[in-house]
Order: sequence, then structure tokens, then C-alpha cells
Amino acid sequence: MRITVIGGGYVGLTTGVCFAHLGNEVMVVEKIPQKVELLKKGRSPIYEPGLEELLQENLREGRIHFTTDLREGLEFSHVIFICVGTPQKPDGSADLSQVEEVARETAKLMKSYKLLIEKSTVPVNTHKLIKRTVQRYLKDPNIPYDVASNPEFLREGSAIEDFLKPDRIVVGVESQRAKEIFEKLYKDFDCPIIYTDPATAELIKHASNSFLAMKISFINMVADLCEKTGADVKLVADGMGYDKRIGRAFLNAGIGYGGSCFPKDVKAFIRMAQDYGLNFGLLREVERINQERPAKFVEKLKKVLWSLKDKKIALWGLSFKPNTDDIREAPSIKVAELLIKENALLSLYDPKAMENFKLLFPEGKQINYAKDPYSAVEGASALLILTEWEEFVKADLGKVKELMELPIILDGRNIYEPQEVKALGFEYYPTGR
Repeated sequence: MRITVIGGGYVGLTTGVCFAHLGNEVMVVEKIPQKVELLKKGRSPIYEPGLEELLQENLREGRIHFTTDLREGLEFSHVIFICVGTPQKPDGSADLSQVEEVARETAKLMKSYKLLIEKSTVPVNTHKLIKRTVQRYLKDPNIPYDVASNPEFLREGSAIEDFLKPDRIVVGVESQRAKEIFEKLYKDFDCPIIYTDPATAELIKHASNSFLAMKISFINMVADLCEKTGADVKLVADGMGYDKRIGRAFLNAGIGYGGSCFPKDVKAFIRMAQDYGLNFGLLREVERINQERPAKFVEKLKKVLWSLKDKKIALWGLSFKPNTDDIREAPSIKVAELLIKENALLSLYDPKAMENFKLLFPEGKQINYAKDPYSAVEGASALLILTEWEEFVKADLGKVKELMELPIILDGRNIYEPQEVKALGFEYYPTGR
């Protein structure tokens, strides 16, 4: 099939590259000329395992194209995925101005049938606003079109696998014509395909992410109790996880969730409910627990070291999760801010996210970026583990101990077994264990 993807960001680029990999011919429309030039050269502006390799493969095979011209994109295909940004406003609601712009400009250029597909995460009933906008701006009101919802469920760090081998595909459609296009589009996928109305599909995305965020905050709440009572939150989570009604995924205690999805989607879901006269107090508590995690972590460090002033603190991990360079809403940001206020000296290392972190925390008197994990801990009074990169899991802790001034580790992601680390001579402070 021929497919047009509007928006060359994280979702749009992954969607375009993966559809091309499956044998379709794809045109990605991106407004930023520099990004288009970069993509035409086979270079990805974001780090995602396997993405750049697939991009280069599809460019060689001639299955993917990039343009800044919306008209060219619309003439290329009648299947249009809307993958533009929906950033958060100060009140928690989603800024849909980019979605509105796509609907408006598409309508002005339309000459024949188009299926406009919401791929970006949008509030419930956004499809109605898109339809109204298209109808208003159509040059010929008799030109047929459909609006559908096909939310993405891509996890940063494993987006390629999530797209190619999904747990499920959710499609919200209102016409048989649109449904038949999706049936052709996803005919080779071996997973449940759920066909609903567009409003239900839009809600499934927010409900899914908010539920997963709730699981994380729940286990972090339990972790606090475990620390008070001497219980082990990892074993608690294991015991819970064997219950098929609960499942083990997203029950890893730590310093909280971050990224571009969970914080934004929880806030948006709360705001959405508020707009319809409902109080999602449960999700406000999920937010509160998550927002407190970095401060509790730093308080634990203060109790261990007494004073943080002029002490070198090593931070391993800056991205909000491993296998990405994304630092949006990363707990490391709040941790760094709190440590700077305590006049600590920070030595930072992350395999992929340091350049992004430097934009927020430039190198200076209190901030130093290390070339590797070992130079980060040299002379440090404590090591804080904030992201569970495999590089840290496999680190030579014997070497780490020799390099540190004080052999103290605060593990915000529980990547080590306490007894093993303590046997090496460390003071080890895991989370909820």
C-alpha cells in the first residue's frame, strides 16, 4: 500500500519506517527542512535501537520518502496518518493546534477521498473536531473522507518490536470503507485487532497508560512500607505478579515514571474527566506519589551522608528509561536540581542522554559530565543509579569500589542483589528492600 505519515517525530518516524519495512511505500511529511535533509541521508534525529538501520534499509530499497510539502504527501496516498505533536498545556490539557492545522490544511488541498487517521495521542472525541474542521475548509463539500483513530502503543527503547509485534491493534472507525482499508493495512499482523468507534479507541490509549502509571505508583507506595518494615518489595511484586489478574509487568519499584507519555497522559486524562464534570481523584494520587519519588530519594541520600555540601555525587543514568536518549520528565532532572540546591558536586554519566541533559544543566562548577561510568565515580562520596541501563548492570563493582572515596550506592532502580553488593564491601541502599 501507499501510506502518508504527517509528522516526522518519534511516533511518525517509527510508524513510517516500520510500514516501509513491511513492504509498503511511505511518504513522511515533516515541516522542519533540516530534519528532512537529515532523514534523507539515513540519519535519525532521535535514538531508538534499530531505527536508523531500518531507515537506511528502506531508503536503499526506495520504500520511504521525505518531504516538507503537504500537498505532495496528500497526492501520494489516500491513507493519511496524523502523527504530529500534542504537547501539554499548563492546565494539563493537550495542545491540539498541530492536529487542527493538519486537518485544516489537508481539507484545503483535498481533491479526492482521504482516510485521516489519528495516530497521535488525543483526547476523546478529537475525531469529531477533525471532521468538523475538514468539512468547514473543504473546497468541495461533496469530497468523501473518513476520520479514524488508530492509537500507538510504542515504548521508547523497544518501539520497533512494539510496532512489528504488537500485543493488540486498536482501530476506531465509522464506515465500512475505512474498516476495509485497515483490514488490508494490518492483514499480516498476528495479534488481536479490536475494531471500535473512534471515541472508544481514543479512550483506550489514555486508559491504558494511566492504568500502567497507577501500577508503578502503587508498587512505589508499597516500597515505602517495605523500607519501614524490613520487607522486600521485589519479592512482594513477584508474589503479586503470579496472579494472572495482576501480572508482574510495571511492578518495579524505583524513583518513579517519566518520559513523554505517562506524565502527560495521566494529566490529560484527569483534565478530560474534569471537562466532563468527573473527578479522577485516583489519578491525582498516582501523580502525587510519582512526583514525590525524587525528593524522597535525595532525602535518603542526605540521611546517609549527613551533609551534601561540596561532596561529589555520581549519577548513573539520565534518560527516563534505558535504550533512549529521551530525558522528558525524567526523575534525574528533579534529583539533579535538588542536589544542586544542596551544593553537591555532580558527576554525570549516561550512554545516550548526556547531550540532551547538557541543554538543561550545562557543565560548570557543580556539574561535570564523565566519559564513562568509572570516571564518573572517581572520588565520589556516593553513587546514585537512576536508569537501569545494561551497562550499569554489568559494571565491575570491584573497580567502582576502588575508585570511590566512600563505597556507597543508592539504587533507584534495584538493578543489583543487595547481598551480593554488600559482600563486596559497599553500603548499599536499594528501593523498598
